[in-house]
Amino acid sequence: MWKWLHSYADPERAYKLSGTLLPWFSILAILLVGTGSIWGLLFAPTDYQQGDSYRIIFIHVPAASMSMAAYMGMAVASFIGLVWQIKSADWAAAAIAPIGAVITFIALLTGAAWGKPMWGTWWVWDARLTSELVLLFLYLGVISLYASFEDKVLAARAAGILAIVGVINIPIIKYSVDWWSSLHQPSTIKITEKSTMSTDMLYPLLINIFGFGMMIGAITLIRYRAEILARNGMRPWVRELAKAEEAK
Repeated sequence: MWKWLHSYADPERAYKLSGTLLPWFSILAILLVGTGSIWGLLFAPTDYQQGDSYRIIFIHVPAASMSMAAYMGMAVASFIGLVWQIKSADWAAAAIAPIGAVITFIALLTGAAWGKPMWGTWWVWDARLTSELVLLFLYLGVISLYASFEDKVLAARAAGILAIVGVINIPIIKYSVDWWSSLHQPSTIKITEKSTMSTDMLYPLLINIFGFGMMIGAITLIRYRAEILARNGMRPWVRELAKAEEAK
């Protein structure tokens, strides 16, 4: 059933596939983020309660959503690397970790900027905020473990275990506003129910969420290709690739 995974264990094939996908992810990211940001920041209606300060939602919510999505992607790649011993999956996890850390930091920073006018303070030890901060620490822990061992196989194993264990924090972030009393507003985008947000605000927000996903995908592919080259610098196909680049 999972034999198709092993075909992408070949570094050269993985490098070529990621190179094929990269332009598509990049173009979609530019179009979607550009459209969603301009629509949301400039043309969406002003909120009757929060005024124009709510517009940070068009950056904060996509960043927060993708911080969790990126972590799940990293954890899945780590799981594949641990169970099926596919090194390219470990390289993918290593490529995602710094991107996830940055996007999580952006989510926390924009959340603080939004919270100041709404709550009167930059930070509270709210369940949602605290669990999102824990997510940042998990990303930093994974990055540290990758950098702490000279043996990259051992490093990937240690970082992978932490990434998989840390998945327990994802549902805590997602449902914290429902499980505990929270200053953070409940989810406005609902899958099984009608969203509580006006469509004039909802559509640009959804566009930006997908755009941030494409952006993270594009940056991950760039880092993934760099990881492949770094781990396979002595392979003949990498040398041929380097010669071809020098000849241009």
